[in-house]
Amino acid sequence: MTRIPLALILAAVLGACQWAGQADESRPETAQDFPRAERPVSDLGANQFSTETQRDSVGEAQKVMDLAEIAPGMTVADLGAGEGYYTVRLAEKVGSEGRVLAQDIDRDALSRLGQRVERERLENVSIRLGTADDPRLPANSFDRVFMVHMYHEVQEPYAFLWRLWPALREGGKVIVVDVDRPTNEHGIPPMLLTCEFERVGFTLDAFRNAPELAGYYAQFTRAATRPEPQAIKPCRQVADVGNSAVG
Repeated sequence: MTRIPLALILAAVLGACQWAGQADESRPETAQDFPRAERPVSDLGANQFSTETQRDSVGEAQKVMDLAEIAPGMTVADLGAGEGYYTVRLAEKVGSEGRVLAQDIDRDALSRLGQRVERERLENVSIRLGTADDPRLPANSFDRVFMVHMYHEVQEPYAFLWRLWPALREGGKVIVVDVDRPTNEHGIPPMLLTCEFERVGFTLDAFRNAPELAGYYAQFTRAATRPEPQAIKPCRQVADVGNSAVG
C-alpha cells in the first residue's frame, strides 16, 4: 500500500483553498451566499436589430406589450433598458398615470437614455443603476418587469432573481424575451430559463415561440415563497441524446 506524504496532502488542501478563494474573489461579495450559475454567461452586447425602425417594422415591442397585457396606469420596470427602445414605448402605453423605471448596469447607456428622456419629455420615466447581482428595485412596486434579450447576460442569475422577487406586486409578472440557443451565444434554452426562475421562487405561466421577437416570449409569476439563498440548487444543463436537458 502506497503512503502519501503528509506534506503533499497539506499542499493539495492549501492549493484547493487558495483556488476556492480566487474563485470567490471573482464574484461580487453580495452574491457569494448564492450558487454560481453552472453555465456560461454571455458578454454584454447589443440586440441583433441595428435600429429601432427595424424592430418596429416587425412589430416587436407592440407584440410583447400585447402579450404582457400592458395597460394605462401600470408600473413597469425595463431591466437592461440600454438606450430605451422599450422604455419609451412602455411610457406611452402606460400613460401619464403609469410609471416606467429604466434600469441598466451600463452608466454610459443610462446617461444617453437620460438625455433621451429629457428630450422627449417622458415625465413618467425614472432611471436607476443596477448591479450584476441586484436589480435594485423597490419592493411591492411593479405590475410587470421586462427582461428583453438581456437575461443571458446576467452574471449572477440566482442572486439577481432572488432580489427581484419582492419587487412584484400581487399578480405581477416577469416578462422574458430571449433566443433558444446556448447562453454564451446570446440566448438561453427555455428549459434552462424556466429551471433557474423556478429555483428561486417563480412559476412559468405563459410561453410562446415568436419569430417576430427574434426568439420566444416567457412569462413568470411570483410563487408564494422563495427559498433561502443557501437552499437554492443551481440548474445544470446536460446533453441527452442530442437534446437539451436540465437537472
